[in-house]
Amino acid sequence: MVTPGVMREAVAPVVAVRGVSQRGACKALAADRLGVRYRSERPDDVEASAAMKAVAAERRRFGYRCIHVMLERQGIMMNLKKLRRLDREEKLCRRGGRKRALGARRPMLVPDAPNQRWSLDFVSDALTDGNNRT
Repeated sequence: MVTPGVMREAVAPVVAVRGVSQRGACKALAADRLGVRYRSERPDDVEASAAMKAVAAERRRFGYRCIHVMLERQGIMMNLKKLRRLDREEKLCRRGGRKRALGARRPMLVPDAPNQRWSLDFVSDALTDGNNRT
């Protein structure tokens, strides 16, 4: 049990099923009582998160700093640290990895008659004077 949320989830059934006090359950599970009793006072960031998602969906290549500028233009003032935390929680701005083409590719049609598809072999191209320079 590492996080307070996991501790709370472990202590609650022991208190409910066994009928032990919260103090006794914390002692039996070696959990910190203050961590189990703690309730966050942080307000919900629902509207800021929704605005971030809208900007990130519209501008896919924007990172959290550009999203911060766009939100300020919309009148949503927010600390950059808070914006980065929300960005990490929502997994909006992912970095790294190879960039791939978006969408589904059409399969190449197999020609059923001559002269329907022309291809150029650019590897063995020759100049007009006969040189094979590449």
